[in-house]
Amino acid sequence: MPDLQNPRVAVYLDFDNIVMSWYDRVHGRNSYGRDRQRIVETPTDPDIAERLTAATIDVGAIIDYAASFGTLVLTRAYADWSSPVNAIYRSQLVARAIDLVQLFPAAAYAKNGADIRLAVDTVEDMFRLPDLTHVVIVAGDSDYVPLAQRCKRLGRFVVGVGVAGSTAKSLAAACDQFDAYDALPGVARPLVEKADAAPRSRSRKKVADPAAELLDRALRLESDKEDAEWQHASAVKSLIKRLDPAFSEKGLGFKSFTDFVKAHPAVAEVDESTNIVLIRLLPDRR
Repeated sequence: MPDLQNPRVAVYLDFDNIVMSWYDRVHGRNSYGRDRQRIVETPTDPDIAERLTAATIDVGAIIDYAASFGTLVLTRAYADWSSPVNAIYRSQLVARAIDLVQLFPAAAYAKNGADIRLAVDTVEDMFRLPDLTHVVIVAGDSDYVPLAQRCKRLGRFVVGVGVAGSTAKSLAAACDQFDAYDALPGVARPLVEKADAAPRSRSRKKVADPAAELLDRALRLESDKEDAEWQHASAVKSLIKRLDPAFSEKGLGFKSFTDFVKAHPAVAEVDESTNIVLIRLLPDRR
């Protein structure tokens, strides 16, 4: 049985699904269907290029969110990578050590093309890698409900990620935990939502310093997972190391992780009143 004390995570992205769903989220329902031919044939057209840019997926936000559950054992993204709308992400995906699974054009746009391949690989991986504790499915199609149920029956904690408004309620119900892509730390709010009366609680000020940005994102992820304002410094550091294995406070010129956090007072504050060091995101950054 999987060892929940040492969580190991597998991530599967139905990339076509998330790209199309986010495009519709940003530009309005069925926008991708209306623009599909122009996207395929003239992706460099100024109008289409601008619309694609506005609907860019933040792959890092998805992978960082998945890493908050434990060590990433494998990550796979399924799509037709020859398609211009997907090809622009290849370098970003490869940089995050994501395996690109090629779906040939005929299968990529056919019903259930990615669904079947992704489901078969997931079930095979669960038997091949019995130490997997978490399965993260990035999609919104109800066809993934049986897969989520099977993963749960095999003792895995199932996490779903989908675009708000484009995710089947049955899929969300079949997961142990489901979060909207829109709500992940670091994901910019769609422009179409700017008129909403209720402000988004996760909106944030941008941080220019990459190390501070890493600290900011880690604190948001850990706070969401633990549902607590103050976090153990050791837990936050462990998460940062999963988000960026190259991170080293000493390499940045600090004697300790606590010193590193103290050097970013615009992001976080430290509580050393007990023998356990606690840190939290500044209230005005939430």
